[in-house]
Order: sequence, then structure tokens, then C-alpha cells
Amino acid sequence: MKRIEPNLLLAVSVALPLILLVLTAATFGEAGRLTKYVIIVLTCPILFVLMNGLMRRGQPPRPPMIQPTAPATVAWAGLLPFAVMIMAGVPFFFPGHDYGLMVIVASVFFGLALESAWKARPR
Repeated sequence: MKRIEPNLLLAVSVALPLILLVLTAATFGEAGRLTKYVIIVLTCPILFVLMNGLMRRGQPPRPPMIQPTAPATVAWAGLLPFAVMIMAGVPFFFPGHDYGLMVIVASVFFGLALESAWKARPR
């Protein structure tokens, strides 16, 4: 392997802060929500990719988020891991709440990165 595919790297770089978000939300949020957050993280990205494919049927295909011909796409795609990392810090500063909606939003961001990595895979 000479080079790591940037869209796959984007998916990994969104997955790591998503795991951190689940851990901080379970630690600093309401007690007993870890199972809920794990179920959300396991189901939402998969459902997002599947449902997005169904909803876009009949429309022209969307290219991957990071394209080699447009270097600016790297900077724009870098906002996804940054946003999820910011979300991972929220439970630390505002403890005691249910962060389920924030986990859902971060899971959709991860689903978007997964879909981009799937479209950019080598054929």
C-alpha cells in the first residue's frame, strides 16, 4: 500500500472522536445511558448510509467528499472531525444531561464520512 485513501482516513478520524464522545457522554452525562449511546452509534451511521442511498435514487451520484482534483475539499472535510471533537468536550463542561441527540448528530457525521469512503474505494 503506497498511499492511504483520504476518504478512509476521514472516516477513521471521525470515528475516534465519536468514540470519545460516547465515553465522555456516558461518564459525565446522566447515569446509565452507555447502552443507549452504543446502540445509537452502531445503528445510526448504517441507517444513514442505507436511507441516503434510497432517497437519492434517480439523482446523479454525488462524488466522495475528498477529491484529488480539488485540494480545498480536504479543508472542508476536516470540519467533520473537528465538530465531533468539540461535541466530545461538551459533556465535560456541562455534566449531568442526556446527550443522545448530540450522539445522533455525530453518528450522522460518521455515516457521511463512511459513505464518502465507500464511494472512493478502489475498484
